[in-house]
Amino acid sequence: MNKANLIEEIKRLSGDNCSTAYAERALNNVLRAIMNGIKTTKRIRLIGFGTFSVSKRAARAGVNPKTHAKIHIPASQTVKFKVGSKFKELIAS
Repeated sequence: MNKANLIEEIKRLSGDNCSTAYAERALNNVLRAIMNGIKTTKRIRLIGFGTFSVSKRAARAGVNPKTHAKIHIPASQTVKFKVGSKFKELIAS
């Protein structure tokens, strides 16, 4: 499923009064709220769905696969997602 499919699913679930433009704005607003929340609070918890959190990666040594030269990979931050219990149950059944 891609973003366009997700917008169509939101439109379908919302009923006859929901336009494609409205469904797209709703999805974009939810995604923007999650990204802003991660940026400011470092954690978004949606009960039953899952938790988005910031994870720190330590600096490490790596190898360029093309040249086999050793490279330094600097420390960074990334977003992790841990699946919630209701989401796990849905996938398991």
